[in-house]
Amino acid sequence: MRLVYASTFSRHARGYLRATPYRLEEEKMAVILQMVVGAPHDGRFYPDFSGVARSLNFYPTAPLRPEDGVAAVALGLGRSVVEGEKCLSFCPRYPQHLLQFSTVKDIVRNSQRQFWALELEAAADDDPEHGLRECRFELEAAEADGTLAAVASTYSHENGAVYDGMSRPGVRLVSFAPVLKHGAFPLAGILEALLARAARGLNRPVEIEFAVRLDRAADGPPEFGFLQLRPLVVSRETAALDLEDASDAELVCRSDKVLGNGRLDDLRHAVVVDFHRFDRAQSREAAQAVARFNADLVARGLPYLLIGVGRWGSTDPWLGIPVTWDEISGARVIVEAGFRDLRVSPSQGSHFFQNLTSFQVGYFTANPEVGDGFVDWDWLAAQPAEAEDGHVRLLAFERPLVVKMNGRRNVGLIRKPRG
Repeated sequence: MRLVYASTFSRHARGYLRATPYRLEEEKMAVILQMVVGAPHDGRFYPDFSGVARSLNFYPTAPLRPEDGVAAVALGLGRSVVEGEKCLSFCPRYPQHLLQFSTVKDIVRNSQRQFWALELEAAADDDPEHGLRECRFELEAAEADGTLAAVASTYSHENGAVYDGMSRPGVRLVSFAPVLKHGAFPLAGILEALLARAARGLNRPVEIEFAVRLDRAADGPPEFGFLQLRPLVVSRETAALDLEDASDAELVCRSDKVLGNGRLDDLRHAVVVDFHRFDRAQSREAAQAVARFNADLVARGLPYLLIGVGRWGSTDPWLGIPVTWDEISGARVIVEAGFRDLRVSPSQGSHFFQNLTSFQVGYFTANPEVGDGFVDWDWLAAQPAEAEDGHVRLLAFERPLVVKMNGRRNVGLIRKPRG
């Protein structure tokens, strides 16, 4: 209990509170005891798979519609999902429409290669007060535990193909093909029904967290654990905002994959990870620089625009900038842009994403290299910096940036300061 109480005074917790509209004296704490869904496997405890599902999808691709919802699922504990690591996103109504698995190359590149589990036997130097530990394991451990078969496919180097199941030799991939294609467990149907009922009950879009244990005993049924339900905040204004025509020369960014609704005209600062100079091998250093600029701007009470390459909040440093929410809590608008050689998938299905919606932060995704929106990197690079830290620059403008977002059409633009 002492550790739970102390956690509310951590840097992460205080950064979270600064970003909320609540007063500190109004905060209350409760301790909820909840059974962990899963089973022990050779010193590890974890569910077969777990994830997050939302009744509203802000990034649908045909034939998907926003109201069809979206889910993100991963082998093992849900930490892979909530921290933005590699996981599988799908629509419960169209479970075989997997945009991130469009080609064999995409499957190999985007599929989960590690999983999280509780380590039951603590090391000798561990503090006993901290109890069980979450640890990352390779897929070989899941294969030895017998949990990989229900979610796996195999990549064959010989012919460059991916085959469902594990009957062939090759590289094991977490594709969820046995579940989503062959019905080994009715995950899509359960999620679709739960999301529909929960949304009707709360009369608004919802998000749920879940975990599944597949009992391999002949007489034991599988277990679907319904862990959490919370409302999903959709937009800052009830009416959609019309966007006037604007030439690209007038804009910092334009995107047709935008979360948020409304107009912001009080942003005079921007924190930018320089697209031209950024090196993915130095993403952790970039995250530290962003955190320092964020702390400075929050202390001065200055909201800002945050622009970078790759996923914000990813724990995989090769996929983006591995910041935590408190390290970017002062940003009012966030832009994720693709790398030169890698298209960015929006950061859905995570507590990071939930923070975006709860705090009504504008969220743009742009992949200029494939013609999907744009960011005027040359203009940003030409602006004088108030401060620089490695590849990260802090820009200050005499006149504000103007951000407009249409939440119904999921389009938005960021206008340059008018001279």
